[in-house]
Amino acid sequence: ACGDLMDCEANRILEDAMHVQSIIAKILTGLYKRYRFPPEIIQYAVWIYYRFNLGHRDIEDLLAERGITVSYESIRLWCNEFGPHYARRLKRSHRGFGDTFYIDEVFIKIQGTQYYLWRAVDQDGEAIDVFVQRRRDSTAAKKFFKRLLTHRHKPRKIVTDKLKSYGVAHRDLIPDAVHETGQYSNNRAELSHQPTRVRERGMRRFKSIQQAQRFVNVHSAVHNLFNLGRHLVSAKNYRFFRSRAFSTWNYAAA
Repeated sequence: ACGDLMDCEANRILEDAMHVQSIIAKILTGLYKRYRFPPEIIQYAVWIYYRFNLGHRDIEDLLAERGITVSYESIRLWCNEFGPHYARRLKRSHRGFGDTFYIDEVFIKIQGTQYYLWRAVDQDGEAIDVFVQRRRDSTAAKKFFKRLLTHRHKPRKIVTDKLKSYGVAHRDLIPDAVHETGQYSNNRAELSHQPTRVRERGMRRFKSIQQAQRFVNVHSAVHNLFNLGRHLVSAKNYRFFRSRAFSTWNYAAA
């Protein structure tokens, strides 16, 4: 009996050691190679930053309350390094967008210079693409339309304001699509800027065009995933959709 007990204990220790080795091998050979903290902590910090209106110092305090000592600068580097990677995987796994594109642009100030944040959403309010440019002329509109049509189907209908640049891009690139410019028709795209505006104020404006583009790319992908329309579904369905969103996030961050 003693021998059987010792054999069982030895097997358990061996299984635990093999499990630990598999985790270490995954860390050393995967995306998180040479990072001191476990992937779960990095993923959690990045998720909090892009999901909620919190700064890097706020996340530092949240992790410290849980006994995890990490500097806000490390969290900033994690967000810059892993955020775009997660966003790319989320976009690849996206189920697809609708056939109506609502397009709008809004100005943002970066280091005292005015830029334009171009955004397109579908009829369900999901962000299709977000792009920061210096101008809003016909050249800029064509450039944004080409980004929209890359690896995506052509829309059946586009809805914009009365900016003439949209008409030029529409005629040159997607003349078969219906182009609507009626009053209040583009409210969906105009309201879609609000989450970005909230984050911009929390960050005390963007510091560079590269930082702005990097942030809006990741933020739009995360917002699409967790913007579940809670007021439109029952509590049971909302919990199901939220659980599915977390599963998708865990896959993208693996």
